[in-house]
Parts: sequence; structure tokens; C-alpha cells
Amino acid sequence: MQTLKDRILSHIKTSGPMSVASYMSWCLLDPKQGYYPTRDPLGVAKNGKSDFITAPEISQMFGEVLGLWLINAWRGMGKPKQVQLVEYGPGRGVMMSDMLRTARLDKDFFAAIQVNLIEMSSALEGKQAEVLANAGVPVTWVGSLEEVPAGPTIVIGNEYLDCLPVRQFIMKDRFKGKTGWHERMVDVHPDNPGKFIFSVSEVPISEIDQALLPADIPPVKNGDLLEINPGLGQIVEALRKRFVEHSGAALFIDYGPAETELGDTFQALKKHEKVYPLDEPGHADLTARVDFAALGEWADKAGLASFGPCPQGQFLSRLGIEVRAVNLSKASPENKTKIARQLHRLTDTNDMGTLFKALSIQSADLPAAIGFK
Repeated sequence: MQTLKDRILSHIKTSGPMSVASYMSWCLLDPKQGYYPTRDPLGVAKNGKSDFITAPEISQMFGEVLGLWLINAWRGMGKPKQVQLVEYGPGRGVMMSDMLRTARLDKDFFAAIQVNLIEMSSALEGKQAEVLANAGVPVTWVGSLEEVPAGPTIVIGNEYLDCLPVRQFIMKDRFKGKTGWHERMVDVHPDNPGKFIFSVSEVPISEIDQALLPADIPPVKNGDLLEINPGLGQIVEALRKRFVEHSGAALFIDYGPAETELGDTFQALKKHEKVYPLDEPGHADLTARVDFAALGEWADKAGLASFGPCPQGQFLSRLGIEVRAVNLSKASPENKTKIARQLHRLTDTNDMGTLFKALSIQSADLPAAIGFK
């Protein structure tokens, strides 16, 4: 059986260089040898097997205070008798479990919930089923937002947007404006047919691609690189279609700048260490930072209300994470130091507190989302 690397090499040799987005899609989503369908990459490093850790795995406090955000969003929607709660990329189901624990504080909200999980990894789907076996609410797995039953909807995604495939454009002639951008590609090394390299298309990007460029690009010089995430627009369009019919609110938390920036952020993580992204297709997690300004711009174009981006530390603080830490410490004094360390990691400006951002997108007629003012 050919390896994923061999298959990609063969495809490039036959069809020519592929975009970085296409390369990411092959590596992450190939049903037989892709990274997500074939493994559980999450958690604290044990025996060198995990690749990265997410906020819900750091502390239960993260999901618990997000549960308060969900309750507030549901109340702002008029307390519908049934609400579709959708999570993009739910990991092991830990965050959903923690959010549902808080959801029980409002019995009417808890009774209204129908959980829908959008997951690409069959390995993680099994973990989610175990964790949520006694959730107390209906839990269903779907392939996309379009498959979720109609009705009022709350969507949440933590560290999901960063795994969406990005395209990379390089400025070859800044005096030509938008036509100066050329796409960065993945190619085969001319002297080593078993090695991938980056190349740059000789043809400027098309008018269709030019329309994807964000509005506020910083001053550009020749050689600068700009990352575009088409998936952001696709997700916002899916939200728009849904929120036209029924009230809806969405919350995304991820790492990235508040404003559009230039630079290459395409990276690979394996066993909590950065590795070269072209070296081991299918064996490392590929990510790129999220352009929150572009995400907000897509929401505005769609006629939806957006709030943020807000630094994660500030957002969690506004939801009361410090109060939750104090209460947990009182209930479990022997874990006080551990809880303080978890709180620091999630909220400190030198850790995840500033690097990660939160942004909400919702129906234009709903009250302002909490946590952003």
C-alpha cells in the first residue's frame, strides 16, 4: 500500500504543483491515511504519543465558564423550547461535558438542548461517545452544519478554525497591486524526487482569488506572504443561511492576531514539538493562525453581528473564571496550586491569555454577546 507521501508525490508529478490548502487537505483529511481520521492527537504528552493540548484538556474551568456563555446566548434568543447546540471539532468531548455541567444551572436550558458534534476523526468520535454517554441530553454526530436539524442554534468551536486549510500568496510586484500576488505552491524537489519543496506560481492570482483578499492588508513589500483562509467565509455563509431561518449565535476561540498580519504561520506539530510541515504528510497536525479581522469582515458582509475579537484571558475573566477557580480551590484545597497554575496558563498575557482570541457571530437582532464588553 502506498504511503500518503507517495500518493501526494505522484499526484504532483502528474498534475503539477498543489496549493498549500490542497496539501493540508490531503494531510489532514484523507479518509485512510489523513491525520484526523486515523488518530487521537490530543492531551498531555504521555509516552510521547500526543501532539498538542487544548484549553479544555488543561482545566475544567474553561468549559464550565463557556457554559455560562451558552446559557446567556439561549436567553437572548428568547429561551426557545428546543435549541441545537453544535460543536465544531469537539476533541474528546471534554469541553462539551464541562459546558453541559454548567448548563444544568438552568433546568429549562438543559431540557432544551440537543447536541450535534461535527467531527472528522473516527478515533475521537469514539472518545466523545464514552465521555458523553451520560450527558443527559441527546447527542448526535453530523458531517456539517447543514445536517443539523432546523431550529434555533448555538454554535461553538475551540481551536477548530486553525486547522482549516490556508492558501498562501506572495507579493512579487507591489506596484501591480492585487495582481502582484502569486500563489505559493507545494512541489517536488527537482533533484530529489522524494522530497517536497515550496515554489511560487508564475501566474498572478485570479480575479476570483483577489476578491478573497482582506480589506485591511498592512503595507506590503516584495516577498511578503499573506495567508488566506477560504474556510472562514464558508463557515460564515453556513451560519448566515441557518440564522436567516431561526435565531442563532456562534462563538469561536482560537489563536491568531486581532488584525490582518503578513507572514508565514503554516506549521506542523508532532509530540508537542514543531516539525517541518512538508516532511511527514499525515503524521503531524498542520495549522495556521486565524485572521480574526477577516472572520469579522466575512460576518459583516453576511449581515450578521460580530463581537470581538477579545483576548482569551480577558474573555474568560469576564465570564467569571477567577471566581470559579476560587470556588474549586475551596472545595479541593489540596489542588489549590494546580488550579492556580491552570488559571495562569489559560489567562496570563504571557501564555494563552493574549495569543488566543474569542469572537462571536450571531443574528443581527439578538442582544450583544456577553464577554466582549
